[in-house]
Amino acid sequence: MSTLRELWRDGKTTLGGWLSVPSPVSAEATARTGFDYVCVDTQHGVVDYQAATGMIQAILLGGCSPVVRVPWNEPGIIGKMLDAGAHGIIVPMVNHADEAEAAVRACRYAPDGARSFGPSLTGMRTDNYLAWAADNVAVIPMIETAQAVADLDAILAVEGIDAIYVGPADLSLTLGLPPGNNDDEPVFTEAITTIVDSCARAGVVAGIHSTGALTQQRVAAGFRMVTVTSDLVALRKGYAAELALAHLDPGPAGDDRIY
Repeated sequence: MSTLRELWRDGKTTLGGWLSVPSPVSAEATARTGFDYVCVDTQHGVVDYQAATGMIQAILLGGCSPVVRVPWNEPGIIGKMLDAGAHGIIVPMVNHADEAEAAVRACRYAPDGARSFGPSLTGMRTDNYLAWAADNVAVIPMIETAQAVADLDAILAVEGIDAIYVGPADLSLTLGLPPGNNDDEPVFTEAITTIVDSCARAGVVAGIHSTGALTQQRVAAGFRMVTVTSDLVALRKGYAAELALAHLDPGPAGDDRIY
């Protein structure tokens, strides 16, 4: 299993899954699907710390790199999620350079940051976690407001940022649009283009929350971290597809076998 930083150093584009349901079973199933990373969402999902710990273990068991979106830019919970085994931290609502600096400090040990050392779980998984963390923990602030886009060059200049992650819903709201992907709106497209171009100049990976249908478009635009779908979205779509099949004409009489 490769971490995100290893894949990005090799120039790879990474595709991920997203988890809002507090279940290690669905976390392992998602990890075994073939994603490069799986993110545990503790901001808008219904996942608490105890559930997140088991889900991170399940993602690792499934052979995938675990990432956590924390509820806020708060060093205590960031440190606990890293101690639980997260390979990367997505930090919401980073609008200014000083907030990006705070995220880096929370993720890095001294002298590069202020994270407290006590890798209760991660220390069992590697012989030298201190060195491993320096090489592999990814710091990923979210760019999801018009203010963040306006201050983007300063944010990207903060040393220690590996990637940024666009939240299309909140970005759209601050642009005066309905939440979601608004690719038919010039102001949204302009913001997305600005983000990708700025990341390319700064040598920072551009990431975004997406859909399966939009993924190739996002990759073609220059995003190298793209979340393809989430557990709840995939569950609803999967159930709907199976129910639609169930309502189809079963065919000739007697052709009603269940396999």
